[in-house]
Amino acid sequence: MNGIMPTRFPLPCDNETSGFSSRIQDMPYDQRPREKLASLGPAALDNSELMALFISTGTKGRSAIDIGRALISKYGSLGALGGLPVAELSKEKGMGLAKASKLAAAFELGTRVAREQLRDTPLDTPVLIHDFFGPQLRHLSQEQVVVAVLDARLRHIGTTVISVGTVSESSAHPREVMRPVITRGAHGFVLIHNHPSGDPSPSRADETVTRHLVDAAKLMQVCFLDHVIIGKPSPGRLPYYSFREAGLIP
Repeated sequence: MNGIMPTRFPLPCDNETSGFSSRIQDMPYDQRPREKLASLGPAALDNSELMALFISTGTKGRSAIDIGRALISKYGSLGALGGLPVAELSKEKGMGLAKASKLAAAFELGTRVAREQLRDTPLDTPVLIHDFFGPQLRHLSQEQVVVAVLDARLRHIGTTVISVGTVSESSAHPREVMRPVITRGAHGFVLIHNHPSGDPSPSRADETVTRHLVDAAKLMQVCFLDHVIIGKPSPGRLPYYSFREAGLIP
């Protein structure tokens, strides 16, 4: 050795020595999510860039875009992310309660916009009911039971969460299902719940609850339009199960 120290070339991943930064503020101005959206519109942003606008700030070595991209990669889709409870989302690296709450609010706004677009459409087929409630329920990690109340033209006028957890006679008792129907003076209702497994095939408890609701609706003289179970798309089966289509609701 002649005493001359060898030159150290920066490694591609050596952010501190290469001068590379993952911070959004160090990106070219027209490539930053906010500026890109302002000049080109929201459709020009990919999912991770849109999420970055709500995540706002990154962590050391990870931009808000990186955090958004990692979350999508981990959970597989925006729908799956939207189904996460805020408490669970807040535990993800780079998140926290404030950022998780912003994302949850964004997902909920998207769901409400979709509902508004269908507001004047009669929910008179299981396909429409699935399209209306599928995005909200499909990716939940727990079963959620909701009752949708309808006017005389079978248009949606309100949704009430009856229970979270396994469907049973106690969690979906006719009294609890019928309460929002009667309170709103609705013409009828639809019961909807999801199967986190993705298989919408009904259980015995699902069938028992449905039979009891048929009897209760007749007694109260309201229209029990359908009980729809939301699953996930899979080759060879529908992503939902309709008790009316199956002939179990007259």
